[in-house]
Amino acid sequence: MEKIILITGQVKFPITLDPGVWIFDDRKIDLTTHFTAKQEQVDELLEYTKSVSKHWDREIMEGSIYPPTLKTEKKFIKEKVLFGTFAIPFKPFLDNAEPNQSANVVVIKSLNEEVEIPLDKAKDLILGFSANGKPVNNGPVHVYFGDGSNQKNPIINVREFLIR
Repeated sequence: MEKIILITGQVKFPITLDPGVWIFDDRKIDLTTHFTAKQEQVDELLEYTKSVSKHWDREIMEGSIYPPTLKTEKKFIKEKVLFGTFAIPFKPFLDNAEPNQSANVVVIKSLNEEVEIPLDKAKDLILGFSANGKPVNNGPVHVYFGDGSNQKNPIINVREFLIR
């Protein structure tokens, strides 16, 4: 029971989170480069169009047979997942819980402390769940602020997000 996290309080849908399955989630981000990399807004439609165009060009030039380089690319991705340090944005989970109109604070409850954050800043939180291919120590997640100000000292032993 200590490996799950709850989102409760003034929400339409209370949610139970299991960080053990996030390694398979496409929304995961590489925590080692997230705060140091230059953040830029991505136009999803433009990125999708570029990826489809690239795939189309590849099929025209090489045919629909996968070249041998794809096997090595898959191996690299597999190794990255097995040994990487990953996190996931908190915003999709918060949006799915649908906080009430009167809610304005998120209380992060851990074993040792409670941290209150305004609801609009909580949408930028990042939940670290994997360190070097293993679940984080003092987990199930470490909470990082979106600006990375607590990168060296994240909130650990998180058990619940209470929306007030």
